[in-house]
Amino acid sequence: MNLEHLKQEVLEANLDLVKKDLVISTWGNVSGYDPESNLMVIKASGVPYVKMSTKDMVIVDMEGKVLEGNARPSTDTPTHILLYKAFAKNGIHGIVHTHSQYATMWAQLGRSIPCYGTTHGDYYYGPIPCTRELTTEEIQTEYEVNTGKVIIEALEATDCLHMSASLVKHHGPFVWGKDAEEAVLHSQVLEYIAKMAYCNETLDPRLQPIPGVLEDKHYSRKFGPNAYYGQK
Repeated sequence: MNLEHLKQEVLEANLDLVKKDLVISTWGNVSGYDPESNLMVIKASGVPYVKMSTKDMVIVDMEGKVLEGNARPSTDTPTHILLYKAFAKNGIHGIVHTHSQYATMWAQLGRSIPCYGTTHGDYYYGPIPCTRELTTEEIQTEYEVNTGKVIIEALEATDCLHMSASLVKHHGPFVWGKDAEEAVLHSQVLEYIAKMAYCNETLDPRLQPIPGVLEDKHYSRKFGPNAYYGQK
């Protein structure tokens, strides 16, 4: 992919976070990965969305070295890099981190989000995992890298295609997709699901997750090998 095109794509995805009410202030970030060059574009650190342009998109290599851009890349850059190293081979080329309110509430509780209905099952196969707590040493040494490591660890029971999100305990969600645009969509869906799950448990603390057979049906008809949702 042309990197100028990727910079525009990542800029639009970052601005879309604001339109979808997933970020405020300078919080959050979107990145995009180009498999041909093995390079990543990510927004600059601490730049207000209202002033953001392609000049605030930073190109870095997979070791975190800045190749283009005068600004410092997002502080979460090492987390994005580690996730691409683990997931890009599966076609994951876009990553989003937000502090969206309801998903972050579950992260602060240190709880995975149970699958309570077909809306969840249409996009996420199984509970949306929450990572374990980082140790003191992991926080004090290579914090952002270790954040990526616990996300990968939390997905050991599934894979990055069936589960395109993880909550980081005490922190917030990281979400991914085939490109930056899809990753933003998955972030929006995650927030919608997180809010519904919160309301479900508030209304009925004894609520049980959706029956497995129904969850399987909804996920497989959209993403399974014999999927029939949508148009060919």
